[in-house]
Amino acid sequence: MLMIIGGRWLAWMTALPLLLLSASCRKPADAEKSGLKEAGYALEAEDWMRAASLDDVSAMRKFIAAGFDANTTDGRGDTALHAAAAAGARQGAEMLLGLGMDVNASGAGGRVPLMAAVAGRQGPMAGWLLRQGADPRFKDHAGYNALMLAVREDSGAALAEIAPYHRDGLDAALLLAALTGRTAAIDTLTSYGASVYARMEDGRTPLMLAAENGHADTVALLLDLGVSRFSTNEDGRTAAVLATDAGHEEIAAMILRPARADQLTIESPEQLASAMDRQAARAGRSVGEAPSSPSARPIQGEVLGVAGEMPRLVMRHYRERELPYEFRGVSNGTATLALLGSEARELSVRPGDTIPGTRLLVSRVLQRVTDSKLNLGRPGDVSLIEVRDSATGATRRWITGLPASAHDPVALVEDAATGDRYTVASGQKFRSADGTGFIVADVRPNQIVIEN
Repeated sequence: MLMIIGGRWLAWMTALPLLLLSASCRKPADAEKSGLKEAGYALEAEDWMRAASLDDVSAMRKFIAAGFDANTTDGRGDTALHAAAAAGARQGAEMLLGLGMDVNASGAGGRVPLMAAVAGRQGPMAGWLLRQGADPRFKDHAGYNALMLAVREDSGAALAEIAPYHRDGLDAALLLAALTGRTAAIDTLTSYGASVYARMEDGRTPLMLAAENGHADTVALLLDLGVSRFSTNEDGRTAAVLATDAGHEEIAAMILRPARADQLTIESPEQLASAMDRQAARAGRSVGEAPSSPSARPIQGEVLGVAGEMPRLVMRHYRERELPYEFRGVSNGTATLALLGSEARELSVRPGDTIPGTRLLVSRVLQRVTDSKLNLGRPGDVSLIEVRDSATGATRRWITGLPASAHDPVALVEDAATGDRYTVASGQKFRSADGTGFIVADVRPNQIVIEN
């Protein structure tokens, strides 16, 4: 009897560890569910997203311990990382990345967490995600990348974080900012190197976009930044004409206001190089891209690159500046200029005269009538007037039929091999270290055409 009892006792004792083991397997998950309930959460997607957005890492750990899938999405398709990014929940986001979640996970509308941070106006979070490997070039289903989205949402803090990581998208973002009247965004974008001379495919400039859409503050800023007021689109219309056609007479008057005397100047090559150096230094102040020293010089006659390699040039800045004059022709040694504005005013000047209201001295007046392709083979006036800035000594030639300008379109480039910087204008020549000759065929707002 005792032996039987003992046997039963021994049998019961043998089964006990198995019972305890089974109970211990269930206890942690049950305990975490209970802990979640006490914290006000249920083990479901909605509350998982809520915990992430609240940066409630303790609750998130309970979800995971209870067997919840961290990659669960909400009804729209967003992940918890999207929720954390939109709320600026840094600790939660860090935990999710630690669990292996993709920093570029696609969510609702094709948006990645970086875009969620932009939409949530979470600038610091956007910067943190970029440092974790977020790609600013991803586009959502509407075709917006994070930079463009920051402009559209007027998220200035996020824009400043993204701009240094997406420099090849700055010009497109600036055009969007001009179109939508995001004045502060234009100020930010230009400080990182966006060009106010960028153009749409139809030739419209930022000034034209802002003017025809009635964004007076944006127009004022662009004018202060030195945009070309008299540039034309592919239809030959200026920003002032577009503003007038759209019923924005006050903006047209702003564009056509008389230029200040300090704007009617001709910069020397040295002044241009110095000004562009300063701009490039401002644009490259983040992510370790700042140029090494302000020492740009004309590329003409220079030797670039290192032996055995073709020169690799990085375009840092572009600049052009038109003057509010139209050279209309020559008669008996006297040149006729039109001072452009709300009402064009004609001026007559001869060699030795100073153009009224400026420090520009007329050096020469040359008259020539010749057959030209521009005139379909018929005789045309290609006369020119040469003017000199009495303060800088710089000279320009204005030709009939072409806009009067303060200098040729010029770009600042950096030799990737040496870090040296050069100003580049059409017609200049340079060589590579192995002696190969090159000529600059054209300089445009977003590219330089170089021929071997």
